[in-house]
Amino acid sequence: MNLDRTYKSLMVLALIIAALILTKDIILPMAFAALFSVVLLPLEKKFERKMGRVFSITMVLLIAFGAMTLVSWFVVAQLSSLAESLPDLESKYMALLNSVSGQVNQLLRIDTYEQTQLLKDGLKNMSSYFGTLLLSTSYFAYFFIQVPIYIFLFLLYRERFKDFLLAIWPDSELKWKDEIQGVVRSYISGLTIVTVIAGILNSIGLLLLGIEHAIFFGFLSGLLTMIPYVGIAIGATLPAMLALVTKDSAWYAVGVVAVHAFVQFLEGNLITPKITGSKISVNALAAIVALLVGGKIWGIAGMILAVPAVGILKILLSYSPSLKPFVILLEDKHNEERPVEIE
Repeated sequence: MNLDRTYKSLMVLALIIAALILTKDIILPMAFAALFSVVLLPLEKKFERKMGRVFSITMVLLIAFGAMTLVSWFVVAQLSSLAESLPDLESKYMALLNSVSGQVNQLLRIDTYEQTQLLKDGLKNMSSYFGTLLLSTSYFAYFFIQVPIYIFLFLLYRERFKDFLLAIWPDSELKWKDEIQGVVRSYISGLTIVTVIAGILNSIGLLLLGIEHAIFFGFLSGLLTMIPYVGIAIGATLPAMLALVTKDSAWYAVGVVAVHAFVQFLEGNLITPKITGSKISVNALAAIVALLVGGKIWGIAGMILAVPAVGILKILLSYSPSLKPFVILLEDKHNEERPVEIE
């Protein structure tokens, strides 16, 4: 009987994963819209007390759009500054490349032609990878049109979702619903604050080192902290490469890595625990597995959604007597507020 139940569970899991992959373009905007709807719901309720629901939802969406516009203006301004310096950076990069090529020729006895071919092959593979990555995220216009529409509809028909769940579980009080909403709000708001703080700290460190475009790379690294473990590595690599090109000593690149490592230490051990608390805390193994699975299914967006998805899954499992032991595999014992009681 247990084997039969396990087999059926695995089959259902496989079907769910296949459905998520095949319907990625449809599910992704809905998933992000659901998260943002939960975050915007308290503000929408405040407006709704003074005006109708449709007008209150519209007002909340306009405020969110205004905030996104300010962020977009900052990004465009920083990218424009970076684009102006690209010709100078290109010449410095070629000089560094020629210097490295000569050293490789002396040490490894690989002539310039072979190095060029290896570099071309590497760039070809990299361009293929980034082409696939851009293809998977090239529907940004479609995405940013769909998400506000879904947010509007989710907020407008929110009682129907509650009635639907009560119709499925008539005897349930849906206690997990409120807990999930609290976790999502804590995660999104906390992540925003952590991203800003990490961006400021990274920018200060890069400015002290004299790295060009320090503010852009600092906040880019802060933004990449949304992808645990992987984002910080990418965020440190880009300014480190810039330091190698623009500075006369490799120690500047080492300093860039040290700044990011220090900020990552503060973020993981002080900033995030103080701001987001332990509501969504999962252990490193669960987070890494979730990142790999999320990335495999939905790419970069899946990696961003992986951690809150595991946090929500942890809550749902804790309300199931038969599945509650799996919470032990996901929780971070050091940060949990209450132990998991297995009935």
